[in-house]
Amino acid sequence: MEQIEQVQLTASHWTFLLVILTIFISIGLRKGVIIPSLVGIFLLGLLADTSHSGALNQSIFATQVVFKALLNAGSELLDIMMVIALMVAMLKSLEQLGADRMMVAPMQKLMIGPWTAFFSLGITMYIAAAFFWPTPAVALVGTVLIPVAMRVGLPAMGAAMAVNLFGHGMALSADPVIQGASRLTAAAAGVETTTLVPYTMLFSLTVGVVAVTLAVWGLRRDMRSGVLKAPEADNLFVPEAPKSVNAAAVQAHTTSEAAGTSRYARLFAVVVPTILISIAALMIYRALFQPEQAIRGGDATALLGGTATLLLVLSSFAAHGHHALDSISSSIREGFFFAIKIFAPIIPIAGFFLLGHPEHAESVIGVGSTGYLFDIGNNIGGFIEGNIFLLAFGMAFIGLLTGMDGSGFSGLPLVGSLSGALGIGAGVNVNVLAALGQVAAIFAGGGTLAAWAFGVAADAGISGVNPASLVRRNLIPVLSGIVVAAFLAIILM
Repeated sequence: MEQIEQVQLTASHWTFLLVILTIFISIGLRKGVIIPSLVGIFLLGLLADTSHSGALNQSIFATQVVFKALLNAGSELLDIMMVIALMVAMLKSLEQLGADRMMVAPMQKLMIGPWTAFFSLGITMYIAAAFFWPTPAVALVGTVLIPVAMRVGLPAMGAAMAVNLFGHGMALSADPVIQGASRLTAAAAGVETTTLVPYTMLFSLTVGVVAVTLAVWGLRRDMRSGVLKAPEADNLFVPEAPKSVNAAAVQAHTTSEAAGTSRYARLFAVVVPTILISIAALMIYRALFQPEQAIRGGDATALLGGTATLLLVLSSFAAHGHHALDSISSSIREGFFFAIKIFAPIIPIAGFFLLGHPEHAESVIGVGSTGYLFDIGNNIGGFIEGNIFLLAFGMAFIGLLTGMDGSGFSGLPLVGSLSGALGIGAGVNVNVLAALGQVAAIFAGGGTLAAWAFGVAADAGISGVNPASLVRRNLIPVLSGIVVAAFLAIILM
């Protein structure tokens, strides 16, 4: 990659760096980073070199920059927010049909022992999370399959680890279908989502395979020693949607209180996954064998969103008949509430970090504006050029650190911006660096390593185990996987 000449750092560059330092300190203290991000945007507006004269005019301009930065970030994320909202709305409509439980019920037949149960539960969770995101998926998969897994001898902790590592770990960090995480990281890094996704897939599978292997080994060891015991038949935990799952999450039915099913439920239980998997297969096939007709980026998002919308309409009519004209608004409302609840706190953070990229800085502050973080990274890259070991493990550590806020997503603008800045400055593959940071951030905070993270709370709650105990179980397996992924990144860079 061609190296850019070093630039003279200005007061705006040092302010940008100071705000990043403040954000790191806030993360370390487990405080929010929205206010530092917004203050940082305002300060950059104040320090911008513009044609405005006088303190009042410059203050007015800085105030406008705050809104423009938020609008810029919202524009970058809007299509992903839409497709997630529509997917969740569709799943809510399928729940009203009773088709949601039927979609995952066939996996029960594969559960003939604790280890087939572990992998059946995990793989089902991965597939559901890839299309619907992990939070709605765990309410769907967990309430249907966890009781079956426990009946065939899998301890509750084993069930929790399966849904957590496969769903909020592997599936969310790669985000292979909806690509919301990758879109956020790629925008901040200044790369294309389509070039980033193969690396996020590779690193998420690397971390996941290592983590799952060590997790199974630990579970098997503790089951043999009696530390973990299979639940007795008359004392099975019957999971329900955890109390921490808010109104935005798709509410699950318990096995003992299942809602009635529509006569169309079986039809939609077959048609919906068939269509979604066929779309994914078509996108993969064309990307590999018909690149001139490949469905990528915004076109792929539009196809998924449009399909979810049409299926939402059809399933609403199947569930409510002519009353669907009114009832569909409830499903859409829940879907959009879920998406907005995820992305609302991320938009201000993304608004600040996107200013680190020249294109976004210019669109928000004006023609001639520089990418603050890219300039800083280019200068730093000159000092660490060739030290890819420091780059890889540094980015993995930053990803883990940002994930400790319990979100996983709030750190993606930071790891994306730093990857783009340091990667270009050091002359290495930015996609590799950004993908590693994304996977580490989401595995940590999305999540598997933060007991206060919503992913851990939901997965532990629906399995009937303590969130802190689940994190302790995950710690060594996940950290080992991230170390292996960092070494792999060194080879690829």
